[in-house]
Amino acid sequence: MKKFILDLTVTENLKLHANYALLKLASQSPLPEMLPGQFAEIRVDGSPTTFLRRPISINYVDRQRNEVWFLIQLVGDGTRRLAEVANGEIINVVLPLGNGFTMPENPSDKLLLVGGGVGTAPMLYLGEQLAKSGNKPTFLLGARTDKDLLQLDEFAAYGEVYTTTEDGSHGEKGYVTQHSILDKVKFEQIYTCGPKPMMMAVAKYAKSNNINCEVSLENRMACGVGACLCCVENTDEGHLCVCKEGPVFNINKLLWQI
Repeated sequence: MKKFILDLTVTENLKLHANYALLKLASQSPLPEMLPGQFAEIRVDGSPTTFLRRPISINYVDRQRNEVWFLIQLVGDGTRRLAEVANGEIINVVLPLGNGFTMPENPSDKLLLVGGGVGTAPMLYLGEQLAKSGNKPTFLLGARTDKDLLQLDEFAAYGEVYTTTEDGSHGEKGYVTQHSILDKVKFEQIYTCGPKPMMMAVAKYAKSNNINCEVSLENRMACGVGACLCCVENTDEGHLCVCKEGPVFNINKLLWQI
């Protein structure tokens, strides 16, 4: 897909949690096509310690408002600066980057979307696109506490939502792979994004139950175009750049111990 360098205008910057912000950016011209699972490289202005763009998953695309949303976890100077931008500021982004999730050939009600932490971000846009195509996705979202579960109302607009928290403050206590829905429904396809241990556990469950599974990797990225080689992942085709050949991979391509 063609990549674009765009100056986008901040329309809203919501503080969802002490560690998370939802940044909404709009364009004066129609936004380009973007696939669920792709990401953007966002330039950070006004941060003296931030020299590289920040790779952020595409959280949602609002075509009516011509907006693209980014769910940002505040982990360093760059992301903290992005969480402080005000309405009307201009943010330079490169998008869309990477590949996207594989859409099912036929409508299904046996699609499971598993997200953990900020890894829930691409699941929202994926769920919206699946529902738009006649599918009925099921969301399984995991977090440490109820305060770390984000955008639950938005997810509920596109399918059933199940949750787990490590402290039991919302949904079932434990990890996503321990949720009872996995014993009740035989899913045909699983999509997942989140911390690597979580994705590996989901992949192990999928493989042991002969379920096709795609993961969106969150390796450290700098350039976003496969030039710096800092995000390589070991696959059955050798070492591939996650930013260019991914971030979405079928688990059968990854040389994980699952």
